[in-house]
Amino acid sequence: MNEPLSIIMACCSDLAGQVRGKGFPARELEKRLRRGVGWTPTNVQITCFDAIADSPFGALDDLLLVPDPDTRFRIEADGKMREDAMLGDILTLDGDPWSCCTRSVLKSAVKRLQDVAGATLNVAFEHEFQLDPRPGGGSAYSLEGARGMRALGQRIFDLMEANGLQPDTFMKEYGPDQFEVTMDPAGPVRAADNAVILRELVRVAAGEIGRRATFTPIRDPESVGNGVHIHVSLNGRDGEPATHDPASPTGLSTLAASFVAGVCRFLPSILAVLAPSAISYYRLTPHRWSAAWNNLGLRDREAAVRICPVTTLDPADIARQFNVEIRACDAAASPYLQLAAIIHAGAEGIAQKLTPPQATHEDLDALDDKQIAELGYRRLPLSLPEALAAFTADETVTGWFGAELSEVYRLHKEGEMAVLDGLGPAERCARYMSVY
Repeated sequence: MNEPLSIIMACCSDLAGQVRGKGFPARELEKRLRRGVGWTPTNVQITCFDAIADSPFGALDDLLLVPDPDTRFRIEADGKMREDAMLGDILTLDGDPWSCCTRSVLKSAVKRLQDVAGATLNVAFEHEFQLDPRPGGGSAYSLEGARGMRALGQRIFDLMEANGLQPDTFMKEYGPDQFEVTMDPAGPVRAADNAVILRELVRVAAGEIGRRATFTPIRDPESVGNGVHIHVSLNGRDGEPATHDPASPTGLSTLAASFVAGVCRFLPSILAVLAPSAISYYRLTPHRWSAAWNNLGLRDREAAVRICPVTTLDPADIARQFNVEIRACDAAASPYLQLAAIIHAGAEGIAQKLTPPQATHEDLDALDDKQIAELGYRRLPLSLPEALAAFTADETVTGWFGAELSEVYRLHKEGEMAVLDGLGPAERCARYMSVY
């Protein structure tokens, strides 16, 4: 009997943050690296619930999904190949980046930052996830909780190492059946690739122990949420760290301060990209350790943008440690689109020479609206419809993404919300948990 034909999946991370693709025989790899596999424009309007939102493309036209060999990830178990996949770019038939390709959109944002400031980024994604419920509890942050899932953590780390992702930490998080996994930073496109790959590796590792992992923004509206925290730091034209200035009150360099100011300024308008599900907004409320205002915080885990702590135990390395964390994100989004929005906002801040508002170190929920306004902050949108309206109304933001993608994104999200009509919070959470 002949050996089974080996299949490689060419994949993309779409507007719903879902990984979709098409398989081809491994023997055709060289050809597919040049020519890709056929793709359909209306695929971009498949929502996370697999309903197709209104599409301007209909049944017309064709595209190419071209895999990038540097993103190949493989999963073996019991000596057999269980998965072999690559991420890639969606191109026109002429080989140009397609306007709605999330990976190409990120590449464009990276180029803009280089053009505006001569700067590059280091990026690391933190992921929180939960396993399907089991009886018990009381193990938040504990060794007992980690001990019970040691096999899961070990398998995740092994899969990461085998696929070129550098593990950083694995921990039992505060919520029921909740864990966090982090990895070392990389350049923006590689970091987003790694975020997509990590989610798939976690799902596989959980399945191997008979559990299901979910990255849903919130599993229970009365409980904790699952965030994606995106850490960024800048390198200057010389390639050296450019985020830290020890003489600055916040520690931010002039360049980094303008980048951060841009993120804070445009955060309400890009929130529909960073936290794009209807249930994301159950998490983005005060006292959930997420984000409720567009504030800059100093070591504040309720700040939308947090200046992270550094240790003075290694003074020579402070500039390399220094970074900021964008906390108003979750895994209902494509990492490419999230990072593109953040980079564009930061580049806009640099181009306009914006200065950040005062860094807070207090509970903003204890202040009234006038006090918050005096600090220079705004309450973030309270729902996906409100966030989507802020996105579409901001011509600067839609200009970053282009008219076609901005309109397609609006239609996509409206199609997603239509599936949820008539459902209460718990039912909505259950629907999202089943797909993320």
